[in-house]
Amino acid sequence: MRILVLRSADAAAERAADWLRIEVGRATTRRGKCMVALSGGRTPRRMLHDLRRLRVHWGGVEVFQVDERVVPANDERRNARQIAELLVAPDGIDASQFHAMPVERQPLAAGADDYAALLAQHCGTPPVFDVVQLGLGADGHTASLLPGDALLDDGERDVGISAVYHGVPRMTLTYRVLDCARHRLWLVTGADKAAALRALWEGDRSSPAGRVARESALVFADAAAAAALPAELRVPH
Repeated sequence: MRILVLRSADAAAERAADWLRIEVGRATTRRGKCMVALSGGRTPRRMLHDLRRLRVHWGGVEVFQVDERVVPANDERRNARQIAELLVAPDGIDASQFHAMPVERQPLAAGADDYAALLAQHCGTPPVFDVVQLGLGADGHTASLLPGDALLDDGERDVGISAVYHGVPRMTLTYRVLDCARHRLWLVTGADKAAALRALWEGDRSSPAGRVARESALVFADAAAAAALPAELRVPH
């Protein structure tokens, strides 16, 4: 795992966007396609906004979701709305290249199975993404892999349903998928994430994030989130 500390959340998002642009180009050059899974949230929104204005080779890109709240399609909390607003044409990908999680499907477990089948169709078995972009909660959760949730120990599914969190359950990729990705891109900002980022860096398996594979993992963090890291890691880039 490598951590790059930037002075601000905006700077971290900008650097993450540029790294993702480069990696999309590399993947499409090597394999003719690039499979990306994206998280939601304020800082990823900044990253996607920056990515939209960069010169990205969108033709071979397929975009999936890391996780999604089980709320109606018109709910402002939906990560899919944010991704679609910022990445879908006219300036980005075609709508057919974005694959939203089917959280309206009932029963939810069937929706998770449908999404797992879609992953297999596009990314193989097990699914291999070129990049999975992850965030980090102050409680150490990443994707919707939550502290104490039974889903943390589920080694059979590629897509699961979390326990209720902040009022709603969520559909999420599991460790099986996160760990198979060619690259794990972490974007972590805010002083409330400092302890969680330290646990991530130390590989603390009591934190859900600390259980994600560390190989080919790159963390862009702002100075506030990096406050609890060793001094040699806190030097701004």
